[in-house]
Amino acid sequence: MHVTDGPTFDLIILGGGPSGSVAGIAAARLGAKVLIVEQQGFLGGSLTAMGVGPMMSFHNSAGDQVVYGIAQEIVDRLQAAGASPGHIPDSITYCSTVTPFDAEALKVVLETLLTEAGGNTLFHAQLAHVDHRDGRIDSVVVCTEAGLLRLPARQFIDASGNAVLAWMSGTDCWVGRHGDGATQPMTMKLKVGNVDIAKVRAYIEAHPDDFIFKEGAEEGLRRLRRTPRVSAAGFLQAWAAARAGGEVTVPRSDVLFFETATPGVVIANTSRIQGLDATDPAELSRAEMLGRRQAAEIFRFLRAHCAGFEDAINLGTPSHIGVRETRHVRAEYVIEAEDVLNERQFPDPIALGGYPIDIHSPEGEHTDSQHLRRHATYQIPMRALIATRPANLTLVGRHIGATHEAAAAFRVTPIVMAIGQGGGALAALAIARDCDPRNLDYEPVAAALRAQGAMLEPDAREPQT
Repeated sequence: MHVTDGPTFDLIILGGGPSGSVAGIAAARLGAKVLIVEQQGFLGGSLTAMGVGPMMSFHNSAGDQVVYGIAQEIVDRLQAAGASPGHIPDSITYCSTVTPFDAEALKVVLETLLTEAGGNTLFHAQLAHVDHRDGRIDSVVVCTEAGLLRLPARQFIDASGNAVLAWMSGTDCWVGRHGDGATQPMTMKLKVGNVDIAKVRAYIEAHPDDFIFKEGAEEGLRRLRRTPRVSAAGFLQAWAAARAGGEVTVPRSDVLFFETATPGVVIANTSRIQGLDATDPAELSRAEMLGRRQAAEIFRFLRAHCAGFEDAINLGTPSHIGVRETRHVRAEYVIEAEDVLNERQFPDPIALGGYPIDIHSPEGEHTDSQHLRRHATYQIPMRALIATRPANLTLVGRHIGATHEAAAAFRVTPIVMAIGQGGGALAALAIARDCDPRNLDYEPVAAALRAQGAMLEPDAREPQT
């Protein structure tokens, strides 16, 4: 089989999702010659290819912002382009804030930031083989429209979400939760337009008992009156009746939807595909088909039973089903749920989070949440990004060293962007100092991240809600 030799880079990042894109921007700004290899024709991953929205959350429950840096720059650019209202109150009250955005604008913002930093992209390319020996990766072989292409580099980052590069390199990985390997379900997002949001708001005001508010209906309605975009989890009675009558088959107890940056356009985060492994190509294919069928059921339900959706338009499903969990990697440190819940302070933090442990049931209709104290801020240690092997592999995104339960807290996009910035800085400095990430002192990494605007320790700033 013929393989063409491609150019050499300092750093190759497999995956251009939220974490990989930010890793590339951070590393390129630190002088590394960076290539992001992405299977789609654009950056953004879950936020663009999988239709996830809004970003949630840059803040903890009290409204203290805990994610800054490049992730905040992205929001600033979106706001300047009129493509996001910024951080706004979450009217479900699950989080303090959510951040709606326009997915097409986000693609351009990510490409622009990477290009401005001197980074490169290779789209429509998928990992086919890893050349590794003596505990190091020499090159990766990717499948492209022109055939197989070998790409050498000094350092590599796995930002694939599924830990594909780590797994193909012989790194110790496991799937899902310990014990039975069950993973959080996949979700096929559905975008719906021409929604009468004023009518939706009026219905929620008149029927608060038909909706879920973590902080109670009084607080939910207070936020609903303040927020420029609606977030809602409800239509409980009609949904229960539709499920009982076989009109819908989705194994969850409510309809969850979020208004996007475009008024009157919402994303339904409601479908639930359980018991299928997204690392198995046949099962992933089946999940895509099941997801589209569920999305069709959800759309018919919204139009038939939900105030404000009577004249709604189906704007479609994304190009890839949303995947919450697959492989986890054995890193030099594996984050446990107790580290999150107890806000453990690490000697090497590279990112912060304030989102709760949020586990969509692998087998039931419920969602298990472990909420933190209001001002809680937990840390992501640098060691959780360092693979036990190969020596020149850094991990970013939802598959870093963490258990099923702990990863359920930081898997959300603002936090994985912060993790990506940390991993990009770590890899770039390892290149500059001609060493591997595990041999790099923490302080230079921390200094570089702070210079890029990242927050590594909690501080008290003006709450956003």
